[in-house]
Amino acid sequence: MSDFVIQKDKFLYSVIPNLQEFKTEILRKSIHFLIALSPLMAAVNRPATVLFLMAGTLGYTWMETLRLAGVKVPLISSITSMASRSRDMGRFVMGPVTLGMGALLALLLYPSPAAAIAIYALAFGDGFASLIGKLFGRLRPAFLGGKSIEGSLACFIAVLISAYQVSFDYRIALIAALTATAVEALPLEDYDNLAMPVTVGLVVCLISSF
Repeated sequence: MSDFVIQKDKFLYSVIPNLQEFKTEILRKSIHFLIALSPLMAAVNRPATVLFLMAGTLGYTWMETLRLAGVKVPLISSITSMASRSRDMGRFVMGPVTLGMGALLALLLYPSPAAAIAIYALAFGDGFASLIGKLFGRLRPAFLGGKSIEGSLACFIAVLISAYQVSFDYRIALIAALTATAVEALPLEDYDNLAMPVTVGLVVCLISSF
């Protein structure tokens, strides 16, 4: 290993103490961000997008069951293993299932643009909260259960911007951002992928009706 590589690793570890955990989180959230394509797909063909999400979720469930049984599915099993957090080792990795179901529920329960705002909150709000929290999170008050103020702020900003780009309404964007930030702060683990789009979509629909 060259001196440059050694110095680079030392620098990275000095900035990011849990470097390997952060790399895993980048891979996880890269996949997470892909769910933001759902509203665009739904705008073209909503029923096909619903079927795609259902098929993808069921397909992943089957392949993850095979992986736990010792049958490796090319590429998918490798990506799942690399993207697994330490708490997921030896367990069924629920993240992709709840992610697909969260987007699916948003499309089934809410009309556009509420469904789009809900899915963007899931993709960008939760995604950036995790990444920023891992990289810059220093302020971790007890009421956040180990999560950081920096991560919550990132969630708020990401949802505020994405919701406004959909609704062009500051009131809707602000309330959607506050709702997403509150849900993201809860200790739900992977189930925030369900709670966030369902809650944000519901709140947006209620606010839009006034």
